[in-house]
Amino acid sequence: MATGDHDGATPRPPGPFRAGFWRSPIRGPWLTAVFGLVLLVGITVLFVTGLLSYAAYNPRLGAVNDQTPGKGWLGFYLFTWPTHPSWLYRLNQGVHVTLGVVLVPVLLAKLWSAIPKLFEWPPTRSPAHAVERLSLLLLVGGAGFEFATGILNIQLHYVFPGSFYTLHFYGAWVFIAAFAVHVGLRIGRLRRALRSRRPESVLRTDTARTRPEPADPDGLVAASPAAPTMSRRGALALTGAGSLVLLAVTAGQSIGGPWRRTALLAPHDRDPGTGPNGFQVNKSAAAVGITAADIGPAWRLTLHGPAEVSTFTREQLAAMPQHAAALPIACVEGWSTDDQHWSGLRLADLAALAGAPDAGSVLVESVERGGPFGTVLLAGNQIRDPRSLLALHVNGADLSPDHGYPARIIVPANPGVNNTKWVARLTFRT
Repeated sequence: MATGDHDGATPRPPGPFRAGFWRSPIRGPWLTAVFGLVLLVGITVLFVTGLLSYAAYNPRLGAVNDQTPGKGWLGFYLFTWPTHPSWLYRLNQGVHVTLGVVLVPVLLAKLWSAIPKLFEWPPTRSPAHAVERLSLLLLVGGAGFEFATGILNIQLHYVFPGSFYTLHFYGAWVFIAAFAVHVGLRIGRLRRALRSRRPESVLRTDTARTRPEPADPDGLVAASPAAPTMSRRGALALTGAGSLVLLAVTAGQSIGGPWRRTALLAPHDRDPGTGPNGFQVNKSAAAVGITAADIGPAWRLTLHGPAEVSTFTREQLAAMPQHAAALPIACVEGWSTDDQHWSGLRLADLAALAGAPDAGSVLVESVERGGPFGTVLLAGNQIRDPRSLLALHVNGADLSPDHGYPARIIVPANPGVNNTKWVARLTFRT
């Protein structure tokens, strides 16, 4: 005799695989489709800004910049990152990080609304259903992996079994492939579900008048619903409120100004104090092992060109014509500074001094030892921009050790990690 725990002749396992296990009366195609639509737009923006963030590192210049070796055709879209406008990377990464945090409540709500799909029985019924199930597994796992690693990176909490850049890059491609397959398979049902209810009707319905949706073939609607404890508008409001709270405590780290004080989720203990050098740093001199001997009186800048090598003391560099630029520092973790007033030598002038006025790239090497970011390649357009400097001063004062004394790179629209500190050698290449 058939029971609710059987599907034809196939017995169902106990627990969440039972038809009567999931009892929420508001779970159904419409609510799932609303959360899905928000994620469809949001994740698309996240993916595009993530690709642009990777392009900003100019990985085509070579393995020096590229943290994802062997990317092959996955780097088909790469281009030389521009230097105009100067706030381009700040905007891109601010959107990427802030939106990623804001979407967390929506992602959790979507998983809650569709969780019966994860416990379908039997697991596969046909080849097409097997493809859908596999895409769902990769989708849920990929989303969890990408959001988790991204949030850990924001907090500078590197507990990954390898490079964050490599893991996040390949994870994003796996996730977006599953996402595209899932959207392709479900987009028709999403449209039909959204048309099944008028949003204004849902927003006028309180908990007492909340009723389950009609039974659906996907099994999202409860077979034996419990009494409602929340309306659909309550679920939407709760999710929206969670996203707004996260927006309020995240966005300030990218917006800057007085809003920076609201960025409660920004990494702490990164402000070196007040005064001209009193703006955020990612890694302090002590944290990367920079000693007084590394940046003391014996420090020299070595300048390499096609046919000559020169060395300069800091006093000699300071005696050369100085130029100024007002530029922010923006980091992959989403935080950025307001515009700081830098002064020093133009990279273009140093290229000419090295005998490479038309340099196609420059290899920048720091006194930092053993770190992954002590060396970087800058592109020709970055060298030629008149705002690109080997900075000696900031806001009218010498650089502090934490901000790169004796000299650091500052380039418009450049990821902060590529604005190398404690520079010791510049090699211009034609």
